[in-house]
Formats: sequence, structure tokens, C-alpha cells
Amino acid sequence: MSKKKALGRGLNALLSDSENEERLESDLPVVHTSPSGSIAEIPVNQIEVNPFQPRTHFDKESLQELAESIKVHGIIQPITVRRLARDQYQLISGERRFQASQLAGLKTIPAYVRSADDQQMLEMALIENIQRENLNAIEIALSYQRLISECSLNQEQLGERVGKNRATVTNYLRLLKLPPDVQIAVRDNKITMGHARAIINVENPDQQLYIFKKILAEDLSVRKVEELVRALGEQADTQSKTASPASGNREISNLQSRLSSHFGTRVVVKSDGKKGEIKIPFLSVEDLNRILDILKMH
Repeated sequence: MSKKKALGRGLNALLSDSENEERLESDLPVVHTSPSGSIAEIPVNQIEVNPFQPRTHFDKESLQELAESIKVHGIIQPITVRRLARDQYQLISGERRFQASQLAGLKTIPAYVRSADDQQMLEMALIENIQRENLNAIEIALSYQRLISECSLNQEQLGERVGKNRATVTNYLRLLKLPPDVQIAVRDNKITMGHARAIINVENPDQQLYIFKKILAEDLSVRKVEELVRALGEQADTQSKTASPASGNREISNLQSRLSSHFGTRVVVKSDGKKGEIKIPFLSVEDLNRILDILKMH
């Protein structure tokens, strides 16, 4: 049995389908041919960026280092473009190399010229992006989401495209439900995907942010975060069992929800209609200080 390719159908298949193979027109300056097809030297100013490029964050220092390398060694791996009209091309893949070539001051750049419609352009760009080794988890998740929503794929089909099982795809997509601050931290490698996966098991966004800030402040390991999340869950279960029947009242229930959201912990309100009590639990001294800050008691 032949070994399954790591990326299912993948970018190579999209680029090498016989009906979509490049057809270089006679006026293009063909430099040479390779097993991947003919390579043309195209003026940099005739190439526009890919509007479907899913990657928006490029490290400036890394780009400059690549530009310096290009000045010395040239472009080792050609970019891939599609031809829009005479002397007009659009980038399919190789955005980082293209940007670095501009920084290096190149006038022309070696490129494969392909035929592709907008749908294929998007899928090529997304899959090429996902294959990058240094892609962060949020960029992968956003690419997965775009493949699902814009290429009309379900999670199973997406998994086949990128060579991942459905559970892995789901775990990435769940990251996009986290608060923006947490997503940015994952993108910038301030916390790992393991941290993020633990945080997402907490439903309350304020509690998610509290855990996130605690990770940064105390440099918590993934295991410590998982323990913290379990403690929050057990605390919520205990409070749910001991809550007064009056908490079923719509007004009391709404008040509990508002207070829980405000304090970032599950607040319990008990009332017999005339008097009652409000319980605001805390998990540590740091958590208590956080609540006191909210109460403006510091």
C-alpha cells in the first residue's frame, strides 16, 4: 500500500492538474525548465499581490534577513503567479519571497506562470500558507475557516485537503472563539496552543481573560492552566448545587449573570425575597486582589 501524502490533495496537486498546467505564451522570457514546469523571469513591477493571501503578519527583521540572502544568492525557489493580461500578473504563492525581493531591489523575479480562477487562487494560497513550518496556530485556524467558508468545504473535506483529522481541524477552529487578546497572544507566541486549548474550556470570557493574564504574570505551564480550569469547573459545580431555589427567579438569575461577567468568576446570589447574600469566590490571593481592584478597594 502506498504511503498517504502528508497534505492530502494539497498544493502540488492543485498546481499540476493537467487542465490547469501553465501555458507560457511566446512573448514570455523563459529562463529554463524544471520538473515543476517552465520558469520565466518577470519584472517585479508587473506583479500584484494576491488578494486572497491569508497571511497578513510578516516579521520585518526576518524579511530583511531574507532580502540580504537574496542579494547574495538570488531567488532559490521561484514564486508562482497567474497571468491576468499582457505584462500583468498576480501572485499565487511566495508572498514572503516577493516582498523580500522588492526590499533587495530586484527588477525581475523567477516565477512559474499558472492558469487559475479565483476559487483555485484562494485554495492554492490558503493551502500553501498552511504548509509553512513557522505558521502560528491562529493563522492556521483563520486559513481553515476561510477554506470552509469561502471554498465551501466541510470539516471532513478540509481535513482531507490538508492531511489532518477532523478533531485537529476542530481544535484549531475553536481558537477563533477566544477573546481577541488571547488570539493575539497565540499569534505572537506569547502563549502556546496548549494554553489556548485549556482556556477555551472555560465558558466565561472574563474568566478566560483572567486565566490568560495569570499565565503571562506567573509564566504558568499548560499543566498548571489545566489544573486552574478544572478548579474553576469544580467551583462552578459546587456553587450550582448549593445555590438557593430563589436563584431560579429570572431577576436573580440575570443579576448573577451580570455579576459573574463583571467579576470574571461565578457569583452566587441568594434571596428569600426580602434579604439574601452575594458570594464572590476567589481562587488565590492574586484573584482576590483582582476582585478588590474591580471593587476599587485598593
